[in-house]
Amino acid sequence: MDLYRESSIPAIFLNRVERYGDRVCVTYKNRSGIYEDISWKKMKELVLDIGCYLLSKGIRHGDKVALFSNNRYEWWVADLAILSCGAVNVPIYPSNSAEEARYIIDNSDARICFAGSTEHLLKVLSIREKLPDLAGVVVLEEPEEAMPGVISFSRALNEGAAFNGRDLLDARIQSINMGDIASIIYTSGTTGNPKGVMLAHNSFVTNIKQCYAVAPDLFEQDHTMLSFLPLSHCYERTAGYYMPLYTGKKVVFAEDFSRILQNFQEVRPSLIVCVPRLFEKIHTGIMSKAVAATPAKKKLFNWALSVARRNLDYICNNRTRKGVFAIEYSLAEKIVFSKIKAALGMDRLEIGLSGGGPLSKTDAEFFLGMGIKILEGYGLTETGPVTNVNRPEKIKPGTVGPPLVDTEIRISDEGEVLIRGPQLMAGYYKNEAATREVFTEDGFFRSGDIGEVDADGFLKITGRIKDLIITSGGKNISPQNIENTIKGSRYVEQVAVIGDNRKYLTALVVPAFAELEQWAAGQGIAFSSKDGLINNDAVRQLISDEINLFTRDLARVEQIKKFTLLADEWSQETDELTPTLKLKRRVLNMKYASEINQMYPEEGLESLV
Repeated sequence: MDLYRESSIPAIFLNRVERYGDRVCVTYKNRSGIYEDISWKKMKELVLDIGCYLLSKGIRHGDKVALFSNNRYEWWVADLAILSCGAVNVPIYPSNSAEEARYIIDNSDARICFAGSTEHLLKVLSIREKLPDLAGVVVLEEPEEAMPGVISFSRALNEGAAFNGRDLLDARIQSINMGDIASIIYTSGTTGNPKGVMLAHNSFVTNIKQCYAVAPDLFEQDHTMLSFLPLSHCYERTAGYYMPLYTGKKVVFAEDFSRILQNFQEVRPSLIVCVPRLFEKIHTGIMSKAVAATPAKKKLFNWALSVARRNLDYICNNRTRKGVFAIEYSLAEKIVFSKIKAALGMDRLEIGLSGGGPLSKTDAEFFLGMGIKILEGYGLTETGPVTNVNRPEKIKPGTVGPPLVDTEIRISDEGEVLIRGPQLMAGYYKNEAATREVFTEDGFFRSGDIGEVDADGFLKITGRIKDLIITSGGKNISPQNIENTIKGSRYVEQVAVIGDNRKYLTALVVPAFAELEQWAAGQGIAFSSKDGLINNDAVRQLISDEINLFTRDLARVEQIKKFTLLADEWSQETDELTPTLKLKRRVLNMKYASEINQMYPEEGLESLV
């Protein structure tokens, strides 16, 4: 029998500890490069000790505590300890600058900050004198030397263990109400300062139960998950942390995104929470190797792809393969698919949950065809976050599925997706005007996304209002759809469509260089650098032909008139991508202003069609 009423995340955690005890809760790679397990019981001890440490520092119900760190098991410990105190976790993206961290810590009134690495600690220390209300800093990595006002995680554990506060901590957990704020998550401030989204325990608890209801049989299986998306983002926190916490799944922490393929091979997860960018890169990598294969292997691969395409109807509609096709698919799985999946560490992968941005239909169908169920979903930080998801028994690539239970989706007269449900935010912290602005009079949240709902209730996102390109001729165009279409080419790695207030559309294109270099070698094109390659006339013609091929069915106004090839891939580190690997269009427009302007010569110099 559960000891706690499951009205909060800490209560759910403690109930699961009683259920799972010595089973593995999380796994991480230690400094020796060895994966180390932590049991549910051990996690409980760590959580209670850090919780008591926070109590010893005077953290009260409703106080704010910042958490500035990359993914690691200590993130979970700190989060659960903060929530156990009845306090509010204020996560900060690990990639945020010192100034961005300062704004969040200051605006949220955080009293203590957990810093993950030495890098995060130094950022906090560089702005600490501007944060008079910040009473202390706890660093998760053991510091090389003592610093004033900084305590190590290990010392905080010892101090918490020595503090007589277990009964008080238990009372705090028992007193948490569903409506109490659990977290303030700051959205990226692309048009001003970030806004703090207040999510109550009700939002998280409701959302994980809604997600569980989508496929109870699936979530009750003995899955191993791999955590690599930022925990500071609501998507990973809910789907990749609180969901496995709720269902008792083992979670392994990846080292970082740069080692993600290696970690896949080591861990071999059976369920992942992912973003489209990873599926894109894996798909591109596989196709690149196929191009370089021997004629015999290439023929075999193309046959397997034809089998995969025919498998879509079976896997998307949960139909059993029969007759000759069942034999054919079994053969393709044995001699092609299984080898691809084993090489990627995906041989045990059953489900991939995709969110945080639009997944191209081409990428989704590639993995679905090989027997990996990709369930694309949808939501925003303000909506808890999940509102829609495809079901294992009914998958429609190109859509984000029907709404979760008790969630309503409505399309406004302007085409905007409106959402109402119990998982929605309580509002923006210290910003009532912004809160009023995003809700309709009858309580629907204005998502800012453009979408449509089909006859089966499946939602399709066709664009984002703030990203809409409005040409000088007054045409409204969604760049995401065009970009996903162009990325169907194996020669295109990344693309950003340009054209707001312009007479025609252009594009910035980062080629898939592995594919492009192989093509160039086959054509006898000599090159000594990426710059040399992208400035080659034959290469430019190839990309032009690919863009025209993949956009041939789009409306005339959606055609790409010009493009610029770029040598450097966009990344989070170079600031062109968000933490969930979506394009930062404002940054791209500023960074490549010269290249963009060259695609729009002065009016009258050429025909503008």
